[in-house]
Amino acid sequence: MTNASSTDASSTDLRTVAVGGAQPYAISIAPDLLSSDAVAAPLRGRHALLVSDGHVAPLYAQRVQDALRRARPEACVALHVIPPGEAAKTLAHFAGAVDALAALGATRDACVYALGGGVVGDLAGFAAACWMRGIDCVQLPTTLLAMVDSSVGGKTAVDLPQGKNLVGAFHPPRAVLADTTALRTLPARELRAGFAEVIKYGAIADAPFLDWLDANADALLSGDDAALSEAIARSCAHKASIVERDPYEHGDRALLNLGHTFGHAIETEQAANSGGYSAPDNDSFNHGEAVAIGMVLAARLSKALGLASDTDVEILRALLQRFGLPVSLPPSLDAQALLAHMRLDKKAQASGLRFVLWDGIGRARVVADVAEDAVLAALRAA
Repeated sequence: MTNASSTDASSTDLRTVAVGGAQPYAISIAPDLLSSDAVAAPLRGRHALLVSDGHVAPLYAQRVQDALRRARPEACVALHVIPPGEAAKTLAHFAGAVDALAALGATRDACVYALGGGVVGDLAGFAAACWMRGIDCVQLPTTLLAMVDSSVGGKTAVDLPQGKNLVGAFHPPRAVLADTTALRTLPARELRAGFAEVIKYGAIADAPFLDWLDANADALLSGDDAALSEAIARSCAHKASIVERDPYEHGDRALLNLGHTFGHAIETEQAANSGGYSAPDNDSFNHGEAVAIGMVLAARLSKALGLASDTDVEILRALLQRFGLPVSLPPSLDAQALLAHMRLDKKAQASGLRFVLWDGIGRARVVADVAEDAVLAALRAA
Protein backbone atom coordinates (compact mmCIF):
# COMPACT_ATOMS: atom_id res chain seq x y z
CA MET A 1 0.00 0.00 0.00
CA THR A 2 1.13 3.56 -0.69
CA ASN A 3 1.94 6.20 1.95
CA ALA A 4 1.28 8.97 -0.58
CA SER A 5 -0.71 12.01 0.45
CA SER A 6 -3.50 13.40 -1.72
CA THR A 7 -1.10 15.86 -3.31
CA ASP A 8 2.13 13.97 -3.80
CA ALA A 9 2.96 10.37 -4.70
CA SER A 10 5.44 8.87 -2.23
CA SER A 11 8.99 8.84 -3.57
CA THR A 12 9.46 5.36 -2.11
CA ASP A 13 6.66 4.06 -4.35
CA LEU A 14 7.57 6.05 -7.46
CA ARG A 15 9.33 4.38 -10.37
CA THR A 16 10.51 6.44 -13.33
CA VAL A 17 11.49 5.32 -16.82
CA ALA A 18 13.19 7.89 -19.03
CA VAL A 19 12.42 7.95 -22.75
CA GLY A 20 15.18 9.69 -24.70
CA GLY A 21 15.37 10.98 -28.23
CA ALA A 22 14.59 14.32 -29.85
CA GLN A 23 11.64 14.88 -27.48
CA PRO A 24 12.55 13.19 -24.18
CA TYR A 25 9.98 12.59 -21.46
CA ALA A 26 9.49 10.49 -18.34
CA ILE A 27 7.11 7.67 -17.51
CA SER A 28 6.12 7.84 -13.84
CA ILE A 29 4.67 4.73 -12.19
CA ALA A 30 3.11 4.75 -8.71
CA PRO A 31 -0.17 4.51 -6.82
CA ASP A 32 -2.27 7.68 -6.46
CA LEU A 33 -0.61 9.70 -9.23
CA LEU A 34 -3.95 10.87 -10.65
CA SER A 35 -4.66 12.93 -7.54
CA SER A 36 -1.10 14.22 -7.08
CA ASP A 37 0.59 17.48 -8.05
CA ALA A 38 2.47 15.51 -10.70
CA VAL A 39 -0.60 15.87 -12.94
CA ALA A 40 -0.15 19.63 -13.21
CA ALA A 41 3.64 19.69 -13.58
CA PRO A 42 3.66 19.27 -17.40
CA LEU A 43 1.07 22.02 -18.03
CA ARG A 44 2.91 24.97 -19.61
CA GLY A 45 -0.02 27.25 -20.40
CA ARG A 46 -3.52 28.06 -19.10
CA HIS A 47 -5.64 25.60 -21.07
CA ALA A 48 -6.09 21.92 -20.28
CA LEU A 49 -8.54 19.59 -22.04
CA LEU A 50 -9.15 16.33 -20.22
CA VAL A 51 -10.35 13.66 -22.66
CA SER A 52 -11.85 10.50 -21.18
CA ASP A 53 -14.61 7.98 -21.86
CA GLY A 54 -17.95 7.11 -20.33
CA HIS A 55 -16.51 4.34 -18.16
CA VAL A 56 -13.40 6.07 -16.84
CA ALA A 57 -14.59 9.67 -16.45
CA PRO A 58 -17.04 8.93 -13.59
CA LEU A 59 -14.24 7.16 -11.69
CA TYR A 60 -11.24 9.43 -12.13
CA ALA A 61 -11.98 12.65 -14.04
CA GLN A 62 -12.91 14.70 -10.98
CA ARG A 63 -9.74 13.86 -9.08
CA VAL A 64 -7.61 14.84 -12.10
CA GLN A 65 -9.50 18.13 -12.51
CA ASP A 66 -9.17 18.81 -8.77
CA ALA A 67 -5.41 18.16 -8.89
CA LEU A 68 -5.01 20.52 -11.87
CA ARG A 69 -7.06 23.30 -10.26
CA ARG A 70 -5.38 22.91 -6.88
CA ALA A 71 -1.89 23.28 -8.38
CA ARG A 72 -2.91 25.78 -11.11
CA PRO A 73 -5.89 27.84 -9.88
CA GLU A 74 -5.67 30.12 -12.91
CA ALA A 75 -5.99 27.26 -15.42
CA CYS A 76 -9.00 26.77 -17.68
CA VAL A 77 -9.81 23.06 -17.42
CA ALA A 78 -12.46 21.37 -19.58
CA LEU A 79 -13.66 17.77 -19.78
CA HIS A 80 -14.55 16.02 -23.04
CA VAL A 81 -16.08 12.54 -22.75
CA ILE A 82 -16.35 10.06 -25.63
CA PRO A 83 -18.26 6.76 -25.63
CA PRO A 84 -16.29 3.79 -24.30
CA GLY A 85 -14.81 1.16 -26.59
CA GLU A 86 -13.06 0.78 -29.92
CA ALA A 87 -16.20 1.90 -31.76
CA ALA A 88 -15.46 5.48 -30.62
CA LYS A 89 -12.00 5.59 -32.20
CA THR A 90 -13.27 7.31 -35.34
CA LEU A 91 -12.71 10.47 -37.34
CA ALA A 92 -16.07 11.76 -36.08
CA HIS A 93 -15.07 11.48 -32.40
CA PHE A 94 -11.63 12.90 -33.24
CA ALA A 95 -13.45 15.91 -34.70
CA GLY A 96 -15.42 16.18 -31.46
CA ALA A 97 -12.19 16.42 -29.45
CA VAL A 98 -10.87 19.11 -31.82
CA ASP A 99 -14.14 21.02 -31.43
CA ALA A 100 -13.68 20.84 -27.64
CA LEU A 101 -10.23 22.40 -28.00
CA ALA A 102 -11.73 25.17 -30.11
CA ALA A 103 -14.48 25.79 -27.53
CA LEU A 104 -11.82 26.00 -24.81
CA GLY A 105 -9.87 28.56 -26.83
CA ALA A 106 -6.80 26.37 -26.52
CA THR A 107 -3.56 28.17 -27.39
CA ARG A 108 -0.25 26.76 -28.59
CA ASP A 109 0.87 26.10 -24.99
CA ALA A 110 -2.31 24.18 -24.12
CA CYS A 111 -2.25 20.53 -23.10
CA VAL A 112 -4.51 17.57 -23.81
CA TYR A 113 -4.74 15.05 -20.97
CA ALA A 114 -5.69 11.54 -22.15
CA LEU A 115 -7.39 9.74 -19.26
CA GLY A 116 -8.31 6.17 -20.13
CA GLY A 117 -7.22 3.16 -22.10
CA GLY A 118 -5.69 2.86 -25.53
CA VAL A 119 -8.71 4.21 -27.41
CA VAL A 120 -8.71 7.46 -25.43
CA GLY A 121 -4.93 7.74 -25.58
CA ASP A 122 -4.81 7.25 -29.34
CA LEU A 123 -7.68 9.60 -30.12
CA ALA A 124 -6.73 12.36 -27.67
CA GLY A 125 -3.09 12.14 -28.72
CA PHE A 126 -4.10 12.51 -32.36
CA ALA A 127 -6.19 15.58 -31.51
CA ALA A 128 -3.18 17.08 -29.72
CA ALA A 129 -0.97 16.29 -32.71
CA CYS A 130 -3.33 18.15 -35.06
CA TRP A 131 -4.49 21.17 -33.02
CA MET A 132 -2.43 24.15 -34.19
CA ARG A 133 -0.07 21.60 -35.79
CA GLY A 134 0.80 20.07 -32.43
CA ILE A 135 0.30 20.87 -28.73
CA ASP A 136 1.34 19.01 -25.59
CA CYS A 137 -0.28 15.75 -24.60
CA VAL A 138 -0.02 14.00 -21.23
CA GLN A 139 -1.00 10.35 -21.15
CA LEU A 140 -2.87 9.17 -18.04
CA PRO A 141 -3.38 5.47 -18.85
CA THR A 142 -5.90 3.61 -16.70
CA THR A 143 -5.53 0.12 -18.20
CA LEU A 144 -2.53 -2.18 -17.98
CA LEU A 145 -2.42 -2.48 -21.76
CA ALA A 146 -2.22 1.30 -22.18
CA MET A 147 0.37 1.65 -19.40
CA VAL A 148 2.83 -0.73 -21.03
CA ASP A 149 2.11 -0.06 -24.69
CA SER A 150 -0.11 2.57 -26.28
CA SER A 151 0.69 5.46 -23.89
CA VAL A 152 4.43 5.18 -24.61
CA GLY A 153 6.09 6.09 -27.87
CA GLY A 154 3.81 8.69 -29.39
CA LYS A 155 1.82 6.62 -31.89
CA THR A 156 -1.64 8.17 -32.20
CA ALA A 157 -4.43 7.23 -34.58
CA VAL A 158 -8.08 6.50 -35.29
CA ASP A 159 -9.62 3.57 -37.14
CA LEU A 160 -11.32 3.29 -40.50
CA PRO A 161 -13.72 0.53 -41.57
CA GLN A 162 -10.85 -0.83 -43.68
CA GLY A 163 -8.58 -1.34 -40.67
CA LYS A 164 -7.22 -0.18 -37.33
CA ASN A 165 -5.00 2.87 -36.85
CA LEU A 166 -4.89 3.83 -40.51
CA VAL A 167 -5.15 7.61 -39.91
CA GLY A 168 -2.78 9.06 -37.35
CA ALA A 169 0.49 10.73 -36.47
CA PHE A 170 3.63 10.25 -34.41
CA HIS A 171 3.29 12.67 -31.48
CA PRO A 172 5.35 11.87 -28.35
CA PRO A 173 3.69 12.79 -25.06
CA ARG A 174 5.09 15.43 -22.74
CA ALA A 175 4.74 12.95 -19.85
CA VAL A 176 3.15 9.61 -18.96
CA LEU A 177 1.68 9.05 -15.48
CA ALA A 178 0.74 5.43 -14.80
CA ASP A 179 -1.32 5.25 -11.60
CA THR A 180 -1.43 1.62 -10.51
CA THR A 181 -4.40 2.40 -8.24
CA ALA A 182 -6.53 2.72 -11.37
CA LEU A 183 -5.99 -0.96 -12.11
CA ARG A 184 -8.10 -1.85 -9.06
CA THR A 185 -11.25 -0.79 -10.91
CA LEU A 186 -10.25 -2.53 -14.14
CA PRO A 187 -12.40 -5.57 -15.01
CA ALA A 188 -10.50 -8.85 -14.62
CA ARG A 189 -10.75 -9.57 -18.34
CA GLU A 190 -9.16 -6.22 -19.21
CA LEU A 191 -6.35 -6.76 -16.70
CA ARG A 192 -5.58 -10.16 -18.22
CA ALA A 193 -5.63 -8.64 -21.71
CA GLY A 194 -2.90 -6.21 -20.69
CA PHE A 195 -0.58 -9.06 -19.83
CA ALA A 196 -0.46 -10.02 -23.51
CA GLU A 197 1.59 -6.87 -24.17
CA VAL A 198 3.69 -7.45 -21.02
CA ILE A 199 4.50 -11.00 -22.15
CA LYS A 200 5.35 -9.63 -25.59
CA TYR A 201 8.39 -7.78 -24.21
CA GLY A 202 9.85 -10.99 -22.86
CA ALA A 203 9.07 -12.77 -26.11
CA ILE A 204 10.89 -10.24 -28.28
CA ALA A 205 13.86 -9.28 -26.13
CA ASP A 206 14.03 -10.68 -22.59
CA ALA A 207 13.61 -14.40 -21.98
CA PRO A 208 14.35 -14.09 -18.20
CA PHE A 209 11.40 -11.67 -17.95
CA LEU A 210 9.11 -14.52 -19.04
CA ASP A 211 10.47 -16.62 -16.17
CA TRP A 212 9.78 -13.75 -13.76
CA LEU A 213 6.23 -13.37 -15.07
CA ASP A 214 5.60 -17.08 -14.64
CA ALA A 215 6.90 -16.99 -11.06
CA ASN A 216 4.85 -13.90 -10.15
CA ALA A 217 1.65 -14.66 -12.08
CA ASP A 218 -0.53 -15.06 -9.00
CA ALA A 219 0.58 -11.73 -7.48
CA LEU A 220 0.15 -9.93 -10.79
CA LEU A 221 -3.32 -11.31 -11.44
CA SER A 222 -4.43 -10.46 -7.90
CA GLY A 223 -3.43 -6.80 -8.45
CA ASP A 224 -0.42 -6.57 -6.14
CA ASP A 225 0.89 -2.98 -6.49
CA ALA A 226 4.58 -3.87 -6.13
CA ALA A 227 4.44 -6.70 -8.66
CA LEU A 228 2.43 -4.61 -11.13
CA SER A 229 4.83 -1.66 -10.79
CA GLU A 230 7.77 -3.96 -11.51
CA ALA A 231 6.09 -5.49 -14.56
CA ILE A 232 5.06 -2.06 -15.89
CA ALA A 233 8.50 -0.55 -15.33
CA ARG A 234 10.32 -3.44 -17.02
CA SER A 235 7.91 -3.37 -19.96
CA CYS A 236 8.21 0.39 -20.38
CA ALA A 237 12.01 0.22 -20.18
CA HIS A 238 12.04 -2.22 -23.09
CA LYS A 239 9.70 -0.06 -25.13
CA ALA A 240 11.64 3.12 -24.30
CA SER A 241 14.88 1.54 -25.46
CA ILE A 242 13.37 0.57 -28.80
CA VAL A 243 11.50 3.86 -29.33
CA GLU A 244 14.69 5.86 -28.71
CA ARG A 245 16.47 3.93 -31.47
CA ASP A 246 13.59 4.08 -33.93
CA PRO A 247 10.97 6.76 -33.15
CA TYR A 248 9.17 6.48 -36.52
CA GLU A 249 9.09 2.71 -36.98
CA HIS A 250 11.60 2.47 -39.80
CA GLY A 251 13.49 -0.43 -38.21
CA ASP A 252 13.65 -1.94 -34.71
CA ARG A 253 10.37 -0.43 -33.54
CA ALA A 254 8.50 -2.87 -35.76
CA LEU A 255 9.61 -5.59 -33.31
CA LEU A 256 7.03 -4.22 -30.87
CA ASN A 257 4.37 -5.53 -33.25
CA LEU A 258 4.95 -9.22 -32.53
CA GLY A 259 1.53 -10.81 -32.93
CA HIS A 260 -0.10 -7.56 -34.07
CA THR A 261 -0.36 -8.33 -37.79
CA PHE A 262 -2.46 -11.38 -36.96
CA GLY A 263 -4.15 -9.60 -34.05
CA HIS A 264 -5.26 -6.54 -36.01
CA ALA A 265 -6.59 -8.80 -38.77
CA ILE A 266 -8.66 -10.65 -36.16
CA GLU A 267 -10.08 -7.38 -34.81
CA THR A 268 -10.84 -6.03 -38.28
CA GLU A 269 -12.60 -9.22 -39.37
CA GLN A 270 -14.65 -9.23 -36.16
CA ALA A 271 -15.68 -5.66 -36.93
CA ALA A 272 -16.61 -6.60 -40.50
CA ASN A 273 -18.75 -9.48 -39.23
CA SER A 274 -20.55 -7.38 -36.62
CA GLY A 275 -20.98 -4.15 -38.58
CA GLY A 276 -18.28 -2.16 -36.78
CA TYR A 277 -15.87 -2.15 -33.84
CA SER A 278 -17.81 -2.96 -30.70
CA ALA A 279 -17.23 -4.08 -27.14
CA PRO A 280 -16.00 -7.68 -27.07
CA ASP A 281 -18.38 -10.37 -25.87
CA ASN A 282 -17.98 -14.06 -25.15
CA ASP A 283 -17.72 -14.75 -28.89
CA SER A 284 -15.16 -12.06 -29.76
CA PHE A 285 -11.78 -10.80 -28.62
CA ASN A 286 -10.49 -7.51 -27.28
CA HIS A 287 -7.14 -6.12 -28.43
CA GLY A 288 -4.96 -7.91 -25.88
CA GLU A 289 -6.70 -11.22 -26.50
CA ALA A 290 -6.29 -10.84 -30.27
CA VAL A 291 -2.59 -10.05 -29.80
CA ALA A 292 -2.18 -13.15 -27.59
CA ILE A 293 -3.58 -15.34 -30.36
CA GLY A 294 -1.46 -13.41 -32.87
CA MET A 295 1.73 -14.10 -30.93
CA VAL A 296 1.04 -17.82 -30.91
CA LEU A 297 0.33 -17.68 -34.66
CA ALA A 298 3.57 -15.74 -35.24
CA ALA A 299 5.49 -18.31 -33.18
CA ARG A 300 3.95 -21.17 -35.17
CA LEU A 301 4.71 -19.39 -38.44
CA SER A 302 8.31 -19.00 -37.22
CA LYS A 303 8.45 -22.74 -36.55
CA ALA A 304 6.99 -23.54 -39.98
CA LEU A 305 9.67 -21.39 -41.60
CA GLY A 306 12.42 -23.21 -39.69
CA LEU A 307 13.26 -20.30 -37.40
CA ALA A 308 12.07 -21.55 -34.01
CA SER A 309 11.40 -24.78 -32.17
CA ASP A 310 8.29 -26.50 -30.84
CA THR A 311 9.61 -25.91 -27.32
CA ASP A 312 9.67 -22.14 -27.81
CA VAL A 313 6.11 -22.15 -29.14
CA GLU A 314 4.89 -24.24 -26.22
CA ILE A 315 6.56 -22.01 -23.57
CA LEU A 316 4.84 -18.93 -25.00
CA ARG A 317 1.49 -20.67 -25.41
CA ALA A 318 1.53 -22.04 -21.85
CA LEU A 319 2.44 -18.67 -20.30
CA LEU A 320 -0.34 -16.88 -22.16
CA GLN A 321 -2.79 -19.52 -20.95
CA ARG A 322 -1.49 -19.10 -17.38
CA PHE A 323 -2.61 -15.48 -17.59
CA GLY A 324 -6.04 -16.53 -18.82
CA LEU A 325 -5.53 -15.49 -22.43
CA PRO A 326 -6.83 -17.27 -25.56
CA VAL A 327 -4.29 -19.02 -27.79
CA SER A 328 -6.31 -20.30 -30.76
CA LEU A 329 -8.63 -18.99 -33.46
CA PRO A 330 -12.36 -19.75 -33.43
CA PRO A 331 -13.67 -21.46 -36.58
CA SER A 332 -15.91 -18.45 -37.27
CA LEU A 333 -12.92 -16.42 -38.50
CA ASP A 334 -12.11 -17.24 -42.13
CA ALA A 335 -8.42 -17.63 -42.96
CA GLN A 336 -8.74 -16.04 -46.40
CA ALA A 337 -10.53 -13.01 -44.95
CA LEU A 338 -7.81 -12.59 -42.29
CA LEU A 339 -5.14 -12.74 -44.99
CA ALA A 340 -6.93 -10.04 -46.98
CA HIS A 341 -6.84 -7.72 -43.96
CA MET A 342 -3.12 -8.37 -43.50
CA ARG A 343 -2.44 -7.04 -47.00
CA LEU A 344 -3.60 -3.62 -45.72
CA ASP A 345 -1.55 -3.82 -42.53
CA LYS A 346 0.82 -0.88 -41.99
CA LYS A 347 3.82 -3.24 -41.97
CA ALA A 348 2.96 -4.67 -45.39
CA GLN A 349 5.10 -3.52 -48.31
CA ALA A 350 4.59 -3.46 -52.05
CA SER A 351 6.72 -6.60 -52.35
CA GLY A 352 4.55 -8.61 -49.97
CA LEU A 353 3.66 -9.40 -46.36
CA ARG A 354 6.06 -8.51 -43.57
CA PHE A 355 5.88 -10.12 -40.14
CA VAL A 356 7.63 -9.90 -36.79
CA LEU A 357 8.82 -13.47 -36.23
CA TRP A 358 11.42 -14.95 -33.93
CA ASP A 359 14.42 -17.27 -33.76
CA GLY A 360 13.23 -18.39 -30.34
CA ILE A 361 12.20 -16.63 -27.13
CA GLY A 362 13.83 -13.22 -26.74
CA ARG A 363 15.14 -13.12 -30.33
CA ALA A 364 12.59 -11.42 -32.57
CA ARG A 365 13.21 -10.03 -36.04
CA VAL A 366 11.31 -8.61 -39.01
CA VAL A 367 10.89 -11.01 -41.92
CA ALA A 368 9.85 -9.59 -45.30
CA ASP A 369 8.15 -11.27 -48.25
CA VAL A 370 6.58 -14.08 -46.25
CA ALA A 371 4.74 -16.42 -48.60
CA GLU A 372 0.98 -16.16 -48.30
CA ASP A 373 0.68 -19.96 -48.48
CA ALA A 374 2.71 -20.23 -45.27
CA VAL A 375 0.52 -17.65 -43.55
CA LEU A 376 -2.66 -19.45 -44.62
CA ALA A 377 -1.25 -22.73 -43.37
CA ALA A 378 -0.54 -21.19 -39.96
CA LEU A 379 -4.06 -19.73 -39.79
CA ARG A 380 -5.73 -22.98 -40.76
CA ALA A 381 -3.64 -24.99 -38.33
CA ALA A 382 -4.82 -22.70 -35.52
